[in-house]
Amino acid sequence: MQQDLKSENTKLIIIDKAFNLFYENGFKTTSIDKIMKATTMSKGAFYHHYKNKQELGLEVISLKVEKRVVDGMITPLKKSGNAFQILEHVFTKRLKAFPFYDKKHGCPMNNLINEIGDNEIVYQNALKSIIEQWKIALVQLIERGKSEKSIRESISSSAVAIYLISSFEGIRGIRKLYDNDLILEEYIEGLSLYLKQIKV
Repeated sequence: MQQDLKSENTKLIIIDKAFNLFYENGFKTTSIDKIMKATTMSKGAFYHHYKNKQELGLEVISLKVEKRVVDGMITPLKKSGNAFQILEHVFTKRLKAFPFYDKKHGCPMNNLINEIGDNEIVYQNALKSIIEQWKIALVQLIERGKSEKSIRESISSSAVAIYLISSFEGIRGIRKLYDNDLILEEYIEGLSLYLKQIKV
């Protein structure tokens, strides 16, 4: 039991360090050696848990990247209340709440999509799965808004969902180029204008 706990803790440390290094320096330039140096563990500890970097990368996507998106952008969409207000709140408040570190480095998922999304099918599937979860949650919320008459019935729920995801991920990437939040404020102003078009 004690050994199992130690083994699990070792894995979590490797995953945490790998995520941070992927986020700050990129997936391709981060070697197993760099990850293990950051953990202060031996390379043998890595190979005890993973066959290769791809296996670790998939676990980082599953346990760190997906969790961030689910906690920050998907779970809040499932709350009770006015659907339009929830939609507006999630997409504007989340942007404002990011610390400087996150604004500087952008969205971990979007960074990986841009860097390795066209690289291998296993990465494509893992990253696409997160986007699909997000899209489904948005469509469900928008459909709920139509039923409760807070969102226009004539709009395409799927089109709005993918537009919101794309624009949100886009501004996360663009923000990396700036040293202040003016660009975010302009985006939020534009987003507010767009959302008014789908509101009843």
